[in-house]
Amino acid sequence: MDILKRHSFHIPVLGLGYTLDTPVKVAPYGISSVISLVDDKLMEQVREVYCKKFNMPFKAVSDKVEDYRAERVTSYLNMIDDVVSQKVAELKKSTLEKGSELEKYFRLLPDVSSLKEKFNLSQKSKQLKDELINWVQDHLPVGSIDVNIMTKLDKVNYKDGEQLPIEFNDAHAALRGFANSKLNSSLVLSAGMSPRLYSYLENFNDFYPDENGIIKKNIILKVSDFRSALVQGKMLAAKGLWVSEYRIESGVNCGGHAFPTNGVLFGPILEEFRQSKDRLVDTCKAAYEAAIEKKELNKLASEPEILITAQGGVGTTEEHNFLMDHYNMDSVGWGTPFMLVPEAVSIDNTTLKLLADAKEKDLYFSGLSPLGVPFNSVYGASMSELRLANAEAGKHGAACTKKFLQYNTEYTDKPICTASKQYQKQKLEEIKSLDLTEEAYTKQYAKIIEKECLCVGLGVSLLESKGIMGSATDKVTVCPGPNLAYFSKEMSLEEMVDHIYGRANQLDDRPRPHMFLKEMHMYLDIYKERLEEVDLENAKEKKQLIAFKKNVFDGVAYYKELFAANNTAVIAELDELLSKYPELEKEIA
Repeated sequence: MDILKRHSFHIPVLGLGYTLDTPVKVAPYGISSVISLVDDKLMEQVREVYCKKFNMPFKAVSDKVEDYRAERVTSYLNMIDDVVSQKVAELKKSTLEKGSELEKYFRLLPDVSSLKEKFNLSQKSKQLKDELINWVQDHLPVGSIDVNIMTKLDKVNYKDGEQLPIEFNDAHAALRGFANSKLNSSLVLSAGMSPRLYSYLENFNDFYPDENGIIKKNIILKVSDFRSALVQGKMLAAKGLWVSEYRIESGVNCGGHAFPTNGVLFGPILEEFRQSKDRLVDTCKAAYEAAIEKKELNKLASEPEILITAQGGVGTTEEHNFLMDHYNMDSVGWGTPFMLVPEAVSIDNTTLKLLADAKEKDLYFSGLSPLGVPFNSVYGASMSELRLANAEAGKHGAACTKKFLQYNTEYTDKPICTASKQYQKQKLEEIKSLDLTEEAYTKQYAKIIEKECLCVGLGVSLLESKGIMGSATDKVTVCPGPNLAYFSKEMSLEEMVDHIYGRANQLDDRPRPHMFLKEMHMYLDIYKERLEEVDLENAKEKKQLIAFKKNVFDGVAYYKELFAANNTAVIAELDELLSKYPELEKEIA
């Protein structure tokens, strides 16, 4: 990425709804963001709102249409593209005078931007101002309207009791919807490798170079380590599909589902990418060029390039710059802090205040997700409050209306959701029939009823922010990462961007740990919990725990060497953190 022209940060996907229309808000200012493609019904509701607002025709896509999910995705993305194009056209008509939208565009840019320098010079010369205005008409960079598909969310669908072909699975249909849209952007694939979904990509021309050697739709892989990037990148390259970016996310992540490693810390992972990027490029390039030749496809117009980006827990300009400069990142993702920026995300006022007031003790690593994957959350969210009140009244589980997270087959032939009434009724009856101690029963009960209806909860805040009110049971699930604790007020887009680039400070005055140590703290908590629960007679569990501990200590050694010369404060903080975990001194016998 050319940071002299563009922003050096992007806004990752945040829940199902919080960034669903973020491109409309930030793309005209050159800021890239990511839309979730999980909820097609939510897209239909928001599309109708925007069509009315911008006087565009709206025709609903009925769920009676055979390929309604893909058609809804395509219609929504085309609408977003149209609205962004309209707003960019209006911005280009703006003057370069102080207070104009075009002036705001340049004001938001990093201070090292050559565009910003040209703007500053144009304020002193009419000729330069006219030249810049002419340049803007054809060359002004616009933020990318990227989309995200969680590969795990590829549920089988049915019609009239009959299983539909694989291309009608949730992720497959969402992919088809994006592929058929007019967007020129990127598909972010997350949540692990899916060979069948990767194979499905081969069906769409936009993922291959056109007659000019340009790829209209690029592929971004969200990965947790170098090996995963190498394996997946080579697999796709062998199909003639080039991965243009590898997006590395820390265990702390940007909110929502967290996919912790086996104790391998963020710093060492980034270091491996820094040292091995050429290997990644060369390996994938060889497989890609062989596949292009074999399939007789167009060649790329230029040498294949790979961007390496990072995200998860970043909170200061020093951390941002360290990732850019030391690890040679091409961009840095800022997720959770943008939850406090209504100019960038869609969030209701009550939830916004809840997040602004949240402190460290309020943000927690939960078991809310029916996927069984750790999920970042905050105490006091309205969906959790309703869930707990219902459980207290003996009403366990939620009505499963959207069905995106139906994966469990313990009691049924067709998968159901572990947050549903149907599942929790049977699971609670099962544990009642077991001869459990009161303590064991309480622990099992808490785990069962903790599952929450994310399908509804992660979209309600968006709808409320648009004035769309649902039923009384439509409450908010919110998914901030722990980094939110140090941002304690609503911010404008400009205030947040100025914070990223070091032109202002939006952190409150409480001590904030370095992003690397905040992640380490999480892994030490995980180790402590696993040590308490491990069956040391089980050779596999014991081996995994020993490997986890070794990985953490390897990370400690790496950080001590990394910061020894230039940041002794981090070393002191690291030692203090380790002293709080005497469990680390115990040998696993």
